[in-house]
Amino acid sequence: MGFLYSQLFKGLSYPTGSFAGKTVIVTGSNVGLGKEAARHYARLGASKIILAVRSLEKGQAAKEDIESTTGIAKDAIQVWYVDMGSYASVEKFAARVGSDLDRVDIFHANAGLARTKFNMVEKDEEMITVNVVCTIFLFALVLPKLKESAVKYKTRPVFSITSSVVHEHTTLPQKTAPEGQLLATISDKTFAEKHWDDQYPISKLLEVFFVREFADEHPAPPFPVTFNCINPGLCHSELGREVPGWGFTIIKALLARSTEVGSRTLLHAGSAGVETHGQYLSDCEIGQPGPFVLSAEGKEAQGRIYKELLKKLEGINPGVTRSFSA
Repeated sequence: MGFLYSQLFKGLSYPTGSFAGKTVIVTGSNVGLGKEAARHYARLGASKIILAVRSLEKGQAAKEDIESTTGIAKDAIQVWYVDMGSYASVEKFAARVGSDLDRVDIFHANAGLARTKFNMVEKDEEMITVNVVCTIFLFALVLPKLKESAVKYKTRPVFSITSSVVHEHTTLPQKTAPEGQLLATISDKTFAEKHWDDQYPISKLLEVFFVREFADEHPAPPFPVTFNCINPGLCHSELGREVPGWGFTIIKALLARSTEVGSRTLLHAGSAGVETHGQYLSDCEIGQPGPFVLSAEGKEAQGRIYKELLKKLEGINPGVTRSFSA
């Protein structure tokens, strides 16, 4: 009932205010929520917007569309390449952020995918690689620039992950995996295919876990960057384009928010204050994550996942998690 109320009756405020002087990065911004969020930032005067995309052609089309509807200066929007399924691409993109941008005020880790079939990418199941590992890796890599911006411009940057209410749809069937083997079990082909309906929700659950545990380990206000995650609700987007059958299509037709309305949740998170550090945001306010997250079992799994993700990041790029220290 909470989901239905949220989708059908909860009003989300139209973004207002000014982002003049701000630099905003949005991954997955050639279509959907990311594109509409970038459009809002352009409309509200952001000085620089980076559309981080896997298809430069589609990114350029999005840039031109946003320019034509907002009147933003032609040089304010840039299209940069990043493949969130590639460690090397994420590293290259983050290095460009560090070298080419004077400041970063808002970073939306919005790129994500939902697959209907198992596929291994960079040693993990693809949704885990893209939605979780590379997203957290990107956070670690761009954090130095966010911290630098905080000091140089006396501001508090935000890094926000687009998560989902579907994290409530799983209680993590792999939670009994041996110590240190939770991520490996989540990406085990036999286990994943047996619990395939859980796989996308698990990827969203791990995002919520990491944000919460990170904030517990690095609380605000001493930590200079706000780190949060959002639930944009069920929206019209390309995320579920691989889902077969008419059922999901009908549900979306009846319940889904427009892409523009859903994008308002990104603007809320991007402009939110220190009080949202470590929080799960829903309907443009601080919300409560699902019951499993708040349970004793969930808290234990959260700590395990956090440790395993830190170890995985160190295996990809030794020393990268040093950026997490305040």
